[in-house]
Amino acid sequence: MSELMFDHEFVEGSPSAPVLLLLHGTGGSPADILALGKELCPASPMLAPEGQVSENGAARWFRRHAEGVFDAEDVVHRAGQLADFVIEARERYDLGGRRLVAAGFSNGANIAAAVLLSRPEVVTEAVLFAAMLPVPDPPSLDLSGTRVLMVNGRRDPMAPLGPAQELAAALRERGADVTEHWHSGGHQITVDGLAAAKEWLAY
Repeated sequence: MSELMFDHEFVEGSPSAPVLLLLHGTGGSPADILALGKELCPASPMLAPEGQVSENGAARWFRRHAEGVFDAEDVVHRAGQLADFVIEARERYDLGGRRLVAAGFSNGANIAAAVLLSRPEVVTEAVLFAAMLPVPDPPSLDLSGTRVLMVNGRRDPMAPLGPAQELAAALRERGADVTEHWHSGGHQITVDGLAAAKEWLAY
């Protein structure tokens, strides 16, 4: 569907389940990330937009200068666009007032983190797989109503320990409730990471 500002997939679900905003990684697609949503909470309504930046044909959420070196100005701009899309989609699909949880992997997790840090009135809960701090100096907003699960690998070369911990620290400094789950793997979603996410989501 393309009526809203992002091409996206929407899957209806139970009115009692949280709405999942599903955000794919680099080179992924809405169809790919819907599979993650079905693992996390099969009953949930699912909203899966597609990143509008192309990097050698691979869809992304924002530009980068090199591996791990993000275009901070573009991150802020694209996070604002995504936040506006979520507001419009809530109205389009009659999701106003529903609990909404962003769930993203890698580049998708990073754009979710950017929305959490810059537009907390739009997204207040997120499951971030393989995320790191998306901008060097996030705005100092009050995130006391924000709840985040970070699932990261200790051997992840693309979302290293330091930048991942910087994200957790930035969220906590602003008042967010952050839970960290570390697995022994690399840049991947593990079975134990999924289990931790399901448990957190059911809280």
